[in-house]
Amino acid sequence: MAAPSHKSNYETTKNDIINRRFKPIYLLMGEESFFIDELTELLTEKVLTESEKDFNMQIFYGVDSDVNEIIASARRFPMMSEYQLIIVKEAQNLDKFDILDVYAKNPMPTTVLVISYKHGTVDKRKAVIKKIDKIGVVFESKKLYDNQIPGFIASYLKAKDIGIDAKSAQMLSDFVGNDISKLIPQLQKLEVSLPFQSPHRRITAEMIEKNVGISKDYNNFELLKAVAKKDIVSASRIVDYFSRNSKENPIMATVAVLFNYFSNLLECFWLPRKDEASVMTALNIRSSFFVRDYLDGIRNYNATKVMEIISELRTVDAASKGIDNISATHGELLKVLVYKIMH
Repeated sequence: MAAPSHKSNYETTKNDIINRRFKPIYLLMGEESFFIDELTELLTEKVLTESEKDFNMQIFYGVDSDVNEIIASARRFPMMSEYQLIIVKEAQNLDKFDILDVYAKNPMPTTVLVISYKHGTVDKRKAVIKKIDKIGVVFESKKLYDNQIPGFIASYLKAKDIGIDAKSAQMLSDFVGNDISKLIPQLQKLEVSLPFQSPHRRITAEMIEKNVGISKDYNNFELLKAVAKKDIVSASRIVDYFSRNSKENPIMATVAVLFNYFSNLLECFWLPRKDEASVMTALNIRSSFFVRDYLDGIRNYNATKVMEIISELRTVDAASKGIDNISATHGELLKVLVYKIMH
């Protein structure tokens, strides 16, 4: 874990804020807005009480703010409060951003300056970044990879004392992808559907089917399991369902799930040991629940076949976008793809 003066990760920064270990400057930047908004909201909640906010909290917007005015405000003393809080939203639109370097050289210890810089990052070679990094927090909010989403779902729900099983988390991940702005509303919808008084609130596949609209039996998670086992009957049934409900089950999402699986499976063939522990370590899988599909894949496929499958997945992905495809529907492409994979 990096020291506080270095680029901090989300949990470290969050815990410091909760425990009121504030830094004079927070530069929150990156492609994933969710984590930037969460830390900004947490600082808004923790730095000042509601009564202190009237005189000690200012919000600037980058598109219509002057950087010198922000610096002048940051240099003021708080009124009847330990701190003042200044938040610069949409800082990516702030003209002459580098002038903040002047303030970062000698920040006010009684000011907490929060710079929310979305949809990109400041060049890390710039002096202003290096100075903020020395005395404050530079947090880069990166998009999560698809394989990190189930863990994020479990962690998000755990913080609300809600459980979720591995299959249900994967169903949601496959359905939404790594777009957290789309995922959170689905999780909130599920949270509302839970009985509030229950001591063991838990999200199940049945609840997801009812509230989100993903079939608990016909989804990419179940298709992948059938493909790994070479269960042709089950795979054909799911593909037929997808073909009849293509709007809710886009082929691009299915191809992405299968491509990720077979790309990882190919790695497994070069492992000296192909047991559960070795596969978990090689693929950085935290739950043995997901290793089963890879152990099934190792038994039912070989490296040559997997390379052929990956090539076929690339071809189908292109065809689904209209490349070298005159008339085949997405349903027809998927049926042929799964047949070629399993034969």
